[in-house]
Amino acid sequence: MGRNSRLTKGVTGSREQLFHEQGAIRKKWKNRLPIALIYPNTYGLGMSNLGFQLVYQLLNQNDAVVAERVFLPEPGTKPLSLESGRPLADFPLLFFSVSFEQDYQHLILLLEMSGIPPLASERTGKNQALSSKAAGGQPLVVAGGVATFMNPEPLAPFIDLFIVGEAEPILPPVLAHLLKGINGKDKMALLHEIVADLSGCYVPALYQVKYDADGVFQSNTPKEGYAGVPQRIKKVIMDAPGDVAGHSTILTPLAEFSNLFMTELGRGCSRGCRFCAAGFIYRPPRLWKAQSIIDAIDSRPENSSRVGLLGMEMARADDIARIADYLASQSCSLSFSSLRADIINSSLLELLGSSNLKSAAIAPDGGSERLRQVINKGITENDVLTAAEILVRKGIRNLKLYFMVGLPTEAQPDLDEMISLIMKVKKKILTVGRARGRLSTLTLSINCFIPKPWTPFQFHPMEKVASLKQKLKLVRKKIGGEPNIRIKTESPEKAFYQGVLSRGDRRVGHALLSMVRDNCTWKQAFIKQNIHPDDYALRRRGATEPFPWEIIDHGIGRKYLWSEYRKALEGKPTIPCDTSRCKRCGVC
Repeated sequence: MGRNSRLTKGVTGSREQLFHEQGAIRKKWKNRLPIALIYPNTYGLGMSNLGFQLVYQLLNQNDAVVAERVFLPEPGTKPLSLESGRPLADFPLLFFSVSFEQDYQHLILLLEMSGIPPLASERTGKNQALSSKAAGGQPLVVAGGVATFMNPEPLAPFIDLFIVGEAEPILPPVLAHLLKGINGKDKMALLHEIVADLSGCYVPALYQVKYDADGVFQSNTPKEGYAGVPQRIKKVIMDAPGDVAGHSTILTPLAEFSNLFMTELGRGCSRGCRFCAAGFIYRPPRLWKAQSIIDAIDSRPENSSRVGLLGMEMARADDIARIADYLASQSCSLSFSSLRADIINSSLLELLGSSNLKSAAIAPDGGSERLRQVINKGITENDVLTAAEILVRKGIRNLKLYFMVGLPTEAQPDLDEMISLIMKVKKKILTVGRARGRLSTLTLSINCFIPKPWTPFQFHPMEKVASLKQKLKLVRKKIGGEPNIRIKTESPEKAFYQGVLSRGDRRVGHALLSMVRDNCTWKQAFIKQNIHPDDYALRRRGATEPFPWEIIDHGIGRKYLWSEYRKALEGKPTIPCDTSRCKRCGVC
């Protein structure tokens, strides 16, 4: 295997993937602006990402654009577009869709493998003119996706333009600027024009970052000489839900969710779980109406009968009833991302009963009643036990429970209570299973808590790797040999690395570049860059310390997040969002 083969090991896929797809968009290049839409991981993962599919659809709705997909290639091969087999250097515009911090190094690798300078500063000559023709290795590199508007700074050295927010309202005006200015205009002049004219656009090269003598981030402010550049980048969201809920464009059996037609239930969540970044950065919570969801499902291919409903929050009871009636009439099977243990009602039971659903997931997250108060989960042990029993009675054969270890204030009694809850759930579902003549399997997914930007726990240190290992070892020792229980745990080392990236700054980005160029581990790369991972993952932050990710403005007040952090440490709950009257966090 060649250079960086360890990063692409296990990657599969070729242009044969097109043969299995339904819904792929094919366009001629003539008189169109070519855009490479890149998911920096495997084809299977990318095609199971609804956000990536929505952007693919939005870009290609513009007749002046041809957008082709690119994924992490097989070892020993270069990245090529799926639709026409062209290399990245043939595209004047590269759009990266980044959902996870672990894919940051893949983004850099894809540029390096394509002969494109990864650093934006290496692609920007003083008077570099853009062209809609072959880019000659000097394309404009654009990035979006939830990971980038949570914290764009680790990728800032590599990106010309970040698109901050939801694609539907922001992509069309950005494309209009690019189509107008792509031929002959100086790159920085075009980027300055976009930033000055549009909300939700961040050009890192127009900002100056400062650190103190210890290397701790201090500020990120606009450079002099660029009028109209905002102090902070305001995230853009849809003012109102669309007529049709977001849904899959392409179906393929080669996706992680094979031939699953994905449909959004909504965006955001009213619950305010204090560890969940998506619950804060997608505020205000918005649920799509039943008809919007039904219209989306109705647009699926005729031979498609598997539907996945995606969202952090379940639809309203009356909407669920309408969706249940529709799915029953269509003989569709159904899957959910997960179910809240306290929302099992008659409408949902009707939906489950008509959907042939065989697997379901519940996320207690905190192992004890006390910890669930700390994280503001809002569900009780009785909620979990009741939900587990009801789901198994409805025919669920595989029940999954999500937990975390290392949550703020977690202690041994919390772990003991988690183990006790797991055994109670097992007893409950086996009792039901024996009565029905079919036993169900309980799968435990136990991850390590990672502090995320824009959550109340952004101030909290991550637990040390050795301690996390010990906790996971204890859980396995107590229940690892239990029949009908499967345990899946996250590597504490990988979680720690993600913790470094999630609260990283631009210096972390340069360490990522060293990983790719020098083909070394992330620990070796940090040593070479003379920065310390513990400073990012293990250090407690104060109420007034400036954060790199605050270049983005999500509308959430820092004082609100700090007050929620203090309430968490005191074990005090916060009521769910009510957007009609609540003004606490600052978004509404």
